Amino acid sequence: MHIYHLLKQEKDSFLTITFGTTISVIATLTLIMPYKFPDSGLTGLAVLSSYVFNISPSWLFAIGNAALLVWGWKELSPRFVILTIYGVGLFSLLLKLLEFMPAPSLDDLFLIAVFAGVIKGIGGGLVFRSGASLGGTDIVVVALRNRYGVEVGKYGFYINLAVLLISAPVIGIERTVYGLVAIYISGIAVDGVLRSFDRRRQVFVISKKYDQVKDFVINGLGRGVTLLKGEGGFTGHEQKVVMCLLTPRQTMELKRYLAMVDKNAFMVITEASEVVGKGFKSWKEL
Repeated sequence: MHIYHLLKQEKDSFLTITFGTTISVIATLTLIMPYKFPDSGLTGLAVLSSYVFNISPSWLFAIGNAALLVWGWKELSPRFVILTIYGVGLFSLLLKLLEFMPAPSLDDLFLIAVFAGVIKGIGGGLVFRSGASLGGTDIVVVALRNRYGVEVGKYGFYINLAVLLISAPVIGIERTVYGLVAIYISGIAVDGVLRSFDRRRQVFVISKKYDQVKDFVINGLGRGVTLLKGEGGFTGHEQKVVMCLLTPRQTMELKRYLAMVDKNAFMVITEASEVVGKGFKSWKEL
């Protein structure tokens, strides 16, 4: 019954993980492996074993992740581990089921590396956004992100340099460099996906008509507000300050509203790279 409730509550997360995992597998099978590029983390070691021993990478990927997930259960939330088990299991299964997918016939290796990095980054970013990972060093990186706030893609890039060094004698320097390009672009794409979902604008409004502004944000934009107590440094007059977190579109609507009702209002807008709490990113996704 508990599993049934989890599936029901997290159906959107499972769908997102399924989509992100699928496109990551497709990128690996059609762009990474056919052109003998190295890959990142445990996937990279699994792909390398395929090049050297001609065995399916799904086996090493599954076995290695089993050990990491045992450690991850102690370091991360049960929700993260359960969703990651699903992602890892699906990735391993699809690696086996789709291993005969035809690769596109492309001559420009740099274009292939860029394309592979973008697709894998988007897929991995969607999985991270759902509060899971595709296993391997991602489990380690997410633990570091939760503990120290590091950016997933960039930190993972440095960890994966070791895999590239191991791959170089097998696939050659040229393809190792192209693999480095793909991994770097993938890291940028992962962070871009995460920031695009989390980004909000923090807005402060100082207006004598703060009650009207508050009502517009709550009823017109469907967002909560916080009223802060302020005091004019020059006048010494007390003044309410409206603080809220909005999307870029909602910020523009508030600008237009203020232009109509109070042209003397003062508005400050800053970027909030991540917002966690009710109405935004859930704490359970961490």
